[in-house]
Amino acid sequence: MNEVLEIAIKASLSAGREILKIYNNPAEDFGIERKSDNSPLTKADKASHAIIMEALNTTNTPVLSEEGAKIPYSERKDWSKLWIVDPLDGTKEFIKKNGEFTVNIALVENNTPIAGVIYVPVLETLYWGAVGYGAYKLQRVNIENYTDLQTSLEKATKLPVQKEELPFVIVASRSHMSPETAEYIDQLRRMYPAIGMTSVGSSIKICLVGEGSADIYPRFAPTMEWDTAAGHAIVKAAGKEVYQRDEKTPLTYNKENLLNPWFIVK
Repeated sequence: MNEVLEIAIKASLSAGREILKIYNNPAEDFGIERKSDNSPLTKADKASHAIIMEALNTTNTPVLSEEGAKIPYSERKDWSKLWIVDPLDGTKEFIKKNGEFTVNIALVENNTPIAGVIYVPVLETLYWGAVGYGAYKLQRVNIENYTDLQTSLEKATKLPVQKEELPFVIVASRSHMSPETAEYIDQLRRMYPAIGMTSVGSSIKICLVGEGSADIYPRFAPTMEWDTAAGHAIVKAAGKEVYQRDEKTPLTYNKENLLNPWFIVK
């Protein structure tokens, strides 16, 4: 597992550096295009995808990436193990220049995420975890100062971090709050006398639950497998779970339809 995580971490950090070159260039227009679902695609998405694919192709494990997702299910269905990647999660946040975007890399086995890496380039914050291994957070890390996984473990914070009992904290989407999610949050408000709310973009939301600074993240709006796979692995490694709306059935991956059902992270 260490070797797998090492490859994924270095890939995420290298991709993060390339994303920031574009993000921080005042002369850059981001080269924004529109995909078939009208979601945005930028030069940074493409650059990150290329870097990650080059790294993961050395593992001889197939890759399902948002920017290369047109792999037919007839081929994918026989993959017992695969990488699921979002080279730039939170493209809308990237375009808004609010810093709330991530690089997501997950390893999935038998439809279940077993390892995940999420890097927040602007914050230089790295989350990683694997089932049976634990989940960790490391700050002030980039590809230039990263040495190896063992050194990082010595400096990292093990997740979850113990949180004070109150308030009960809900994390919600910055750009995709649906009426159904709002209704569920209203139900929680009636259940908990002291409640806090935070809104943030991309897979950072899942990480906040994994680290213990938020208690729950309900998402009753469309997401794709690459939006959640890495975060799902990290929260599982931290002793939590990403459930379907029934709050009993975990999300599964490499489905014929890559759209996630509504889910709750807790």
